[in-house]
Amino acid sequence: MKAVIQRVSRASVEIEGKVTGEIEQGLLVLLGIHTLDTSKEVDYLVRKISQMRIFEDENGKMNLDLKQVGGKILLISQFTLYADTKKGNRPGFNDAAKPEIAIPLYEEFINKLSKNNIEVQTGTFGADMQINLINNGPVTIVIDTLDVNI
Repeated sequence: MKAVIQRVSRASVEIEGKVTGEIEQGLLVLLGIHTLDTSKEVDYLVRKISQMRIFEDENGKMNLDLKQVGGKILLISQFTLYADTKKGNRPGFNDAAKPEIAIPLYEEFINKLSKNNIEVQTGTFGADMQINLINNGPVTIVIDTLDVNI
């Protein structure tokens, strides 16, 4: 799994002109699911994201996590995070999981964040979505579970 995590002051997702998810302070998480991903990768990323200390404390130091600031998550599925751009000018997406694998893992991700007492707003898997955000900092962090030993 690959997650692009952005600390935001505000973020929303629209589908066909209708807002389907919206948060104030928190994290916009763009989530790509790889063909080899399992529940192990879900558990790892849920733990990392929910405990990541990227919000400022009273001294202006990034020392607080999402729960400590009362933040929420806007979670957006994004298969294009696994674009292969090595050959030609049209990206390939063979490493992105097909919906029959990706949707259950995406839903598991949402459920496990919620069980961690984190409010999660979402777009719709596979939909054409417009994302609006104010990146606070800016702070953007990328985690790819292929780069760690889980």
